[in-house]
Amino acid sequence: MDFDFTEEQTLLRNMVQSFVQDNYDFDSRMKIVRSDSGMSRENWSQFAELGLLAAPFDESLGGLGGGAVDTMIITEEFGKGLVTEPFLPTVVLCGGLLERHGSDAQKDMHLPPLISGEKIWALAYSEPKSRFNPANVQTTAKKDGDGFVLSGLKSVVNGGPWADYLIVSARTSGEGWQQDGISLFIVDKSADGVASQDYETIDGSRAADISFENVKLSAEALLGTLDAGLPLLEEALDYGIAAICGEAIGGMHKAHLATVEYCKTRNQFGVAIGSFQALQHRMVDMFMEYEQSVSLTYMVNMHVGGDAASRARAASGAKVQIGKAGRYIGQSAVHLHGGMGMSEELNVGHYFKRLTAIDAQLGSIDYHLKRFGSSEAA
Repeated sequence: MDFDFTEEQTLLRNMVQSFVQDNYDFDSRMKIVRSDSGMSRENWSQFAELGLLAAPFDESLGGLGGGAVDTMIITEEFGKGLVTEPFLPTVVLCGGLLERHGSDAQKDMHLPPLISGEKIWALAYSEPKSRFNPANVQTTAKKDGDGFVLSGLKSVVNGGPWADYLIVSARTSGEGWQQDGISLFIVDKSADGVASQDYETIDGSRAADISFENVKLSAEALLGTLDAGLPLLEEALDYGIAAICGEAIGGMHKAHLATVEYCKTRNQFGVAIGSFQALQHRMVDMFMEYEQSVSLTYMVNMHVGGDAASRARAASGAKVQIGKAGRYIGQSAVHLHGGMGMSEELNVGHYFKRLTAIDAQLGSIDYHLKRFGSSEAA
């Protein structure tokens, strides 16, 4: 299998890498994270100017015609810099849903301001009792004339505090965990009845619990087919996993490098601690976990556009490996740095926090192990 990148993809990597190095050093990131908003609108505008927000979209829609691998390249470099701006929820999750399943009118209305950086989006699908299962939806959208009335609560909406628009999953028929009867809706976050409780997450990003109280939606708010939104949502989440795996391997790479460099310079008993065989073994194990994660990340990004069964297996398999490796590499990096590894002043602790958050984002290890097993049995 060919894992070589094209010349255009190499240029894309170099461009994003240069931006992160010039504008997202550790001190600059900490200023952004500690600000009231938690993101930089200036950086977001620069993403748009550089074409990063347009990268995965078809040229007919104003995009650059890239694919999942191009998105992975961007997120990997973002992972190295611990970029907090909402590329994943806006471009990958919501932008992908609009491109693949939106009507022509929805694409014309929403994709240009998304690509230009004017509007930010978030995917509101998780609920307090859903336990990562997108089919467990209690939020309802009841018919009201030609439109709908939306009511319910969505939890841990990543990027929710910054969002102008939301894509919300709601039950339009059936109940409980039924696969059928789920629909997706485009919701203006400023609409009457929408309330957002914003908070900072462990990794310095922002999320929100968003409630909907009798929010009136027009028929044009429906994304895709009525009662058939779950396959679209699962597809979007798998694309999201492919992208977030790229971010994770970027973070793992930097955490491992920082640990190796530290062990070369930290002296104990008159020698560098990197000369201790036990610590060398630990750093080799970290590297092996990283390399396995890279392989599975490439694999899922090459399969994410395939049939649903293959996509689900690839996404869940990669997410399990990323979760296990991220936990091991992050914990080992902190351990080998000693107590200072958890200090705010050292980047290693921040990589550990982000890798820990990625483990829980878009489904935990346990959830994806079960999903992978179910797909294999099928």
